[in-house]
Amino acid sequence: MISRPVVVAPFIGLLCNNLHAGLIIGVLVEIFWIDRIPVGTYIPPNDSIVAVLATSIAVLAGQSAGGTSPQLIALAILITLPLGIIAKKMDTYIITSNNVLSDLALEDAKAGNFKAIERKNYAGLMKAFLITVCYLFAAQGLMVPAVSWLYPKLNAQILNTLFLLYYFLPLLGIAVAINTIKLRGAVPVFCAILLILVFAWEFYHAF
Repeated sequence: MISRPVVVAPFIGLLCNNLHAGLIIGVLVEIFWIDRIPVGTYIPPNDSIVAVLATSIAVLAGQSAGGTSPQLIALAILITLPLGIIAKKMDTYIITSNNVLSDLALEDAKAGNFKAIERKNYAGLMKAFLITVCYLFAAQGLMVPAVSWLYPKLNAQILNTLFLLYYFLPLLGIAVAINTIKLRGAVPVFCAILLILVFAWEFYHAF
C-alpha cells in the first residue's frame, strides 16, 4: 500500500518539509478516485502519480509564493488530474509490453531455464521503474516552474474560486466514497467519523 496516494503524498510532503500539504493532497486524491479500482482488464487513472506530482508542485511552487496556501493546493490538484489520465496510458503500455516478456518466460520455463525467467521479472520491474521516474521528472520539470510563474499572477477572483474549490474537493470525494458504500447505516457513521477527523485536524493545524 506504499504506492497509495494517502501514503505516498504525505511521504513526499515529509521529504519536502511540508507534511500537512502532503496529508491534505493524499486524502483528497485518494477519495477522489476511490471507486476506480483495477479489476480484470480495467486500468484506472494513476492516482498515485497525481498525488506525487500535486504534492511536489504545491510545496515547491509554494516556496517561491510565500507558503503552500489552500488555493495553491487546489490549483496543483486541478492541473495534475489530467496527468493521471496520461499516466494511465503509460501503465497500459507497460502492461502490454510485458506480454512479450511473459511469452519469452514461458519458453524459458519449457526449457527449464529458471535463471532466464528471473531476469525477465527483473527486466519488467526495471522498465516500469524507469518509465515512471522519467515521467515524474519530466512532469515536475515542466509544471513546477510553470505554476511558480503563474500563481503570483492570478487575480483575486481566480484565487477566490480556487479557495472555494479547495473546500469543494472534499465534498466531491465524500460523495464518491459514499457511493461505494453498500452497507445499510454505514453512511451516517462514515460521515460522522470523517467530519470529526477533519475538524480535529484543522483545529490542530490552526493552533
